[in-house]
Amino acid sequence: MKNLIAFLSIILLCTACKQEPQLPPNTYQVNVSLPGVYNGIRAHINIISEGGKEITVDTAIVMNETFTLNGTIIAPVRRAISVNGVNGSLTFILEPGYTDISINKDSIKGSLIDGPINNQAHNEYLSDLLTKRKLYKAINSELAIEQSNVNRERYDQLLEEQENLIISMDNHTSDFIVNHPDLQLSLLLLESQIGSRNLNLKLFKSQRKILSNLINRNAENQYVGQKIDTYIYQKESEENLNIGKVAPEFSSPDKDGNMLALKDMKGKATIIDFWAAWCGPCRRENPNVVKIYEKYHDKGLEIIGVSLDGRSNQKDTAKANWLKAIEDDGLNWHHVSSLKYFNDPVARLYRVNAIPATFILDKNGVIVAKKLRGQALEDKIAELLE
Repeated sequence: MKNLIAFLSIILLCTACKQEPQLPPNTYQVNVSLPGVYNGIRAHINIISEGGKEITVDTAIVMNETFTLNGTIIAPVRRAISVNGVNGSLTFILEPGYTDISINKDSIKGSLIDGPINNQAHNEYLSDLLTKRKLYKAINSELAIEQSNVNRERYDQLLEEQENLIISMDNHTSDFIVNHPDLQLSLLLLESQIGSRNLNLKLFKSQRKILSNLINRNAENQYVGQKIDTYIYQKESEENLNIGKVAPEFSSPDKDGNMLALKDMKGKATIIDFWAAWCGPCRRENPNVVKIYEKYHDKGLEIIGVSLDGRSNQKDTAKANWLKAIEDDGLNWHHVSSLKYFNDPVARLYRVNAIPATFILDKNGVIVAKKLRGQALEDKIAELLE
């Protein structure tokens, strides 16, 4: 009983110490202390864009080793604080309510954050990850020692621990999301993976499914959900263009306005060649493509030229320029174009953002090579047909 009374007394004392005026709905106040930072130093509030790049959206001046941020916000967002003269930045959750941050100028990642529920969870998330990283470093150090010792059993044990720890660190975010499906931070962490290198798309999609109820909770979350869904669609489209995948089917207008489908134009080997009359590198490559076509067409080579003519400075001359380039360069194969520049549906389907670009297909329509030019292109066609 005495222990319970003492525990309740501590809670009441802490509550009394932190009593602050209640903020209006959707309002935040971030109180930042910066011990040892001089007056006049600038601190920056940064948004974290796709890929982790930080972009400054607000600046504060440090006075008496402090500064305060006030404002309104509908839904929590990830932000980062950076301070002139201090290495690195500190990520926190900007959310309604009071958040107190104490910046450690010697190690900003070691700063203290005390705030509402999402910041508390973020602290837990970062603390657990830091613990894993420290353990990984300790294992690496012990491995270096054991490598020269005769205790093979201990060495193998450390290797297994290291492998399990790597898996745990790789799954750290997904595990957090699985365990906190109703927490706004989980959606922010999922969004933060957009643009990440080596993204596990299957795992990313499963996390999106886990957070479906949270995403449907309000309009702001639905907007983030749409952003995530768009990214999933883009990544799936990219994967469909990997070597070893069947080339996506398409149809497009030919020179006479008739629709031509890929399935009707394929040969024993097929080159899908994205080019344009205005594209200098494309026109310089055309003689090489003509040579390859003349050499291998009778053996089963087909070429489908997809023109990206139709840019703004061509206006009404796009089709005329396209047809003239075909005639001038002697391109005696299939040609299609919607004359919509890089908005051509086939170019968008094939994720083409620069030309010339080629996709080489085998007799089954499977992509066997991409972006080949010159001798490399001829060598690949020879490999398929000779």
